[in-house]
Amino acid sequence: MQSSPLVSIITPSFNQGNYLEATILSVLEQDYENIEYIIIDGGSSDNSVEIIRKYADRIAYWVSEKDRGQTDAINKGFSAAHGSILAWLNSDDTYNPGAVSEAVEYLTTHPDVGLVYGDLNFIDEKGRIVGTFAAAQTDLRRLRRGYVHIPQPAAFFRMADWQKVGPLDPSFYFAMDYDLWVRLAKITQIKYKPGKAWANFRLHYGGKTIVADDRCWPEMLRVHYRDGGSPLSAIVAKYYIRKIVSPLINWKRRRMFNP
Repeated sequence: MQSSPLVSIITPSFNQGNYLEATILSVLEQDYENIEYIIIDGGSSDNSVEIIRKYADRIAYWVSEKDRGQTDAINKGFSAAHGSILAWLNSDDTYNPGAVSEAVEYLTTHPDVGLVYGDLNFIDEKGRIVGTFAAAQTDLRRLRRGYVHIPQPAAFFRMADWQKVGPLDPSFYFAMDYDLWVRLAKITQIKYKPGKAWANFRLHYGGKTIVADDRCWPEMLRVHYRDGGSPLSAIVAKYYIRKIVSPLINWKRRRMFNP
């Protein structure tokens, strides 16, 4: 790699002590050295702060204080970041080896691309792979129709573009990443690099994908209508289909933890 740009990775955290150390180690053990790692903890009452302090000498910045939730924590982290490439990794997810170096290499050799993403595994509480995310190439038109296909933990984007479209909307609980992808797709190219899982998304009983999945699509519709979308569009149809099938999807997910 001809250059080694600084990559700022943000981990928002709150009471995820069961998984936080695995998240931290997956960042610190990357083969790419020029990483600025920032952890924003929301005032956890479990052993999270103890875990963070264990690695404090390898963390560029961390804080543990009450905040307004995950979106607010991510914004706080990016406001403290100095890297030209950004990403966030939630405190129950992990990177796979080589993820950061591959993302940097792609963005370095494709200066017209503002966001790149790889594949993603779903893992269970013990880190076992239980499925894969349906990642695929998308663009603004397809995003607006509800075809997202961007796995957030496996996505990396440029600070210069974040400064044009950020911060995340703190009113979003679930779809703040979808909102960001739409905003980025309006100003830059987004590209899917298939072939390797860059990250792992952990499904567990306390995760919001399990307990609050029904909040995602209504928030996506907020983005759709904000940008002048029609009530007759594909994303609206997908929302109603999702409402019908979501009980079955959530039942299957819960069976993973209560077989």
